[in-house]
Amino acid sequence: MKLSVIIPVHNGGDEFRLCLDALGASTRCPDEVIVADDASTDGSGHLARQYGVQVVSLEGPSHGPAFARNRGAEKARGDILVFLDADVAIHSDALARMERYLTEHPEIAAVFGSYDAEPRAGSLVSRYKNLLHHYVHQHSLREASTFWGACGAIRCEAFATLGGFNEGYARPKIEDIEFGVRLRRAGHRVWLCPDVQVTHLKHWTIASLLRTDIFDRAIPWTRLILQDTHLPSELNLTFKSRFSAIAAWALLASLVLAFRWPWAVIGALLSVTVVVVLNADLYRSFQRQGGFWFATGAAGLHLLYLLYSSLVFVLVVAQTVLARLCARLWK
Repeated sequence: MKLSVIIPVHNGGDEFRLCLDALGASTRCPDEVIVADDASTDGSGHLARQYGVQVVSLEGPSHGPAFARNRGAEKARGDILVFLDADVAIHSDALARMERYLTEHPEIAAVFGSYDAEPRAGSLVSRYKNLLHHYVHQHSLREASTFWGACGAIRCEAFATLGGFNEGYARPKIEDIEFGVRLRRAGHRVWLCPDVQVTHLKHWTIASLLRTDIFDRAIPWTRLILQDTHLPSELNLTFKSRFSAIAAWALLASLVLAFRWPWAVIGALLSVTVVVVLNADLYRSFQRQGGFWFATGAAGLHLLYLLYSSLVFVLVVAQTVLARLCARLWK
């Protein structure tokens, strides 16, 4: 097989250099590397050329990773298209593993991997965000109904048949998830391969976490769910996530009520217990990776996530229902 690695980049900075360094250390060298320089102003395109890779220059303003990946794929000559984000460092054996999976399993159209448990940034928020993603991919079903553009490989003909990523996503959002849904709907099989790993190089802050989770994940994901009632069950809200969110709101309500009625603390304790029991394995994973205090802080961030993600879901659903009702009334 010929492997074409495609990397979209917009002002990749030092993380992009580390991405290219890691790719150069692969035990299975790619047959070609195509960097889609999405209107970078920090010299990312020039840096890529110094590494001897093919650069597709996209004039500004930035078009987003979906557009950039598609332009890179148009130039690719490989049998397999391997998509990498510019802020990940691929493990040396990852390309070899993806090639082996696709060679030994011709019925599989695409595979994708996982972040490892050793993010570059050491802050609480960065480690929490990375390890949560790592946990989900390490414990999900092997047969997937999604795709992951940060480290995913797909047969060229399958990608071409679907017309690539949806370029309506002008920012990094859920374009890879939406692509995976279309991939499965077309009858193709996708595998999650947890041993195919990359190191995440991005530094997260509370502000960037909230902005990404709300505007680039929760809102478009909820709209995708509402638009497509036939989404696979694992892409909808699970039983555990629903009841965890309910318990999180019960906790918040109990704490507020406790200022007026002290007995409401009992409700808060019961709510905390429910959240911990439902997410015990995740929290134990946090503890194994970073110790007690990290696990405590990460659990707090996860509780915050349950609150704002469920709130966004309810608000978007309410907005959609109201809009549909108004449209019917004005007919």
